[in-house]
Amino acid sequence: MAKAPRKKTQPEPDFIDHPRLTQNLIGHTKAEETLLRGFNSGKLPHAWMLTGPKGIGKATLAYRFARFLMNQINEGEGNSLFGDSAPPTTLDIGIDNPVAKRIAAGAHGDLVTLELSPDDKGKMRTTIPVDDVRKIVNFSHKTSIEGGWRIVIVDAVEEMNTNAANALLKVLEEPPEKTVLLLISHLPGQILQTIHSRCCHLPLALLEEDTVIALLKNKVPELSDDDAIQLAKLSEGSVGKALNLWKSGGLELYREMISLLSTIPNLDMVKLYAFADKLSSTDPLAFKTGMELYLWWLARLTKTVGQGVLPDMVIPEEQTLISSLIERHGLAQWLGLWEKCSKNYASATRANLDKKQVVVTTLTELQNLTA
Repeated sequence: MAKAPRKKTQPEPDFIDHPRLTQNLIGHTKAEETLLRGFNSGKLPHAWMLTGPKGIGKATLAYRFARFLMNQINEGEGNSLFGDSAPPTTLDIGIDNPVAKRIAAGAHGDLVTLELSPDDKGKMRTTIPVDDVRKIVNFSHKTSIEGGWRIVIVDAVEEMNTNAANALLKVLEEPPEKTVLLLISHLPGQILQTIHSRCCHLPLALLEEDTVIALLKNKVPELSDDDAIQLAKLSEGSVGKALNLWKSGGLELYREMISLLSTIPNLDMVKLYAFADKLSSTDPLAFKTGMELYLWWLARLTKTVGQGVLPDMVIPEEQTLISSLIERHGLAQWLGLWEKCSKNYASATRANLDKKQVVVTTLTELQNLTA
């Protein structure tokens, strides 16, 4: 018998565009100015590492700079070559520009992008293999198809396996002429120091809460003001994270979780098992989203105990819950609980354990500490 299609609790619009399709970038004016100064100096570094949390616009900036550079075929390489013309003051080249259109279509021969890709069986890889990095080597030995700059974008560097990272290092040690490597990293601490040392570093700051709210409302016009504000608080400056939380029903899960935890120290077991059922459903995102929200909340609670200052609440119902919990134990106990719960989640992910039981066990750890 054919299975009935699974009912979706959230619409799944295609509102999270690939960065190569995104023309505008908000909130990173200083980073853009840094790249422009590098270009206008006539001594543009051959490798840049764009760092910062996931979802704040690093890849969007990389493609924006790529479009700009690849449009400079007849514009010179820096201020001294502009002649009587003023140097460019913006990375924007316009949505109708032929270069922008070819990049958006993935059809520009002078741009190579490395990112996680499916294997031969169609399953998404967890690392970028060395064979993919060899594309850069082959690419670097060729002349520019359009006579201008050649660009390599790696998204993200820490997702390379060891052999791939070493292969990238060789390219960085002997950079091809008029080629720029834009390396994106969400976790720069995981990258070889030898790679770091050969890059110009450009850290991107978290977006302001008002900026995240504005971007959310632009992408999802039907989103209520309260939902937009709460998603912005949960995402902590990452519009990508905020959009993914909305798409996966994360805000609804968070509200349900706070309602459940508010029954502590007498945890409502009916609510607990209902919550565990929801997180262990056939939707693979539910467990990941719910558990990561719980660990985020627990980490914030631990930080509150350590700093002695209440955070800005995501939803009003949290105020009473957090105020009551921080009085029960010291930093060491809360830190120990966070570590134990984090290990539970990591073990479940690695060993494919019973998700429902993992949720019940992990949340019961909080009940046991506060009983």
